[in-house]
Amino acid sequence: MWFDTHCHLYQLADEGSLDGVMDRAAAAGVSHMLTVGVDAASSRRCADLAREWVSVHAGAAFHPSEAKGWEDSWADAIDELLAGPEVVAVGETGLDLYWDKSYLDDQLRMFARHIELAKSHDKPLVIHTRDSVVEALDALESQGPPARVIFHCWSGPPDALARALSLDAFISFAGNVSYRNAPELREAAAAVPADRLLVETDSPYLAPVPKRGSTNEPAYVVHVGAAVAAARGEEPSLIAELTTANARAVFGV
Repeated sequence: MWFDTHCHLYQLADEGSLDGVMDRAAAAGVSHMLTVGVDAASSRRCADLAREWVSVHAGAAFHPSEAKGWEDSWADAIDELLAGPEVVAVGETGLDLYWDKSYLDDQLRMFARHIELAKSHDKPLVIHTRDSVVEALDALESQGPPARVIFHCWSGPPDALARALSLDAFISFAGNVSYRNAPELREAAAAVPADRLLVETDSPYLAPVPKRGSTNEPAYVVHVGAAVAAARGEEPSLIAELTTANARAVFGV
């Protein structure tokens, strides 16, 4: 069985009924999935979906793209959602320097507030680090990381991976690990210890080979797992077993 540790089901729901998405996930052997929010409204939708579907768990947070003008009071809604058992993670949050570097201070203050929330609720922190893994590591090391940390859609260099692993972080790989032009991601997937490894779709984004170019969905996590297995010289069934066990442990489900 597979655990898709990062998806955006509410976006798939906006495109139509989730019944087919969930049926295809079950047929592919996906027993669990974490759907994550990017602001208060989407986080509420994630919590609602987790209450509706037994295979779904929720993450609640503000994404760095939503941090411009950040006020700590914005996180009050996330704080409330984290009190519910269906919300098992603070995410996705973090830093993003790919699109716009002009409000990094706002992002850093937002990230710091989410680190506090992960600690106060004793729930894992799911971190977005597009062109910002070093800055995110600096922030974590400065403030002190929560007990459980997950780097979603890993894309950092080897020295950053070593720093993340020194924090006992979990490292999650998405569909881009299967892309022909991403050998460095496959090298990273091979280097992550078995007890720190996770897989995800980030659906509806980053559809893996052989589904690249289509709308991604949780059923396609099997292709992500196959790419990780090939990079490690292991069987997909082993990757399914160990990544599901890791995900269940880190999310407490």
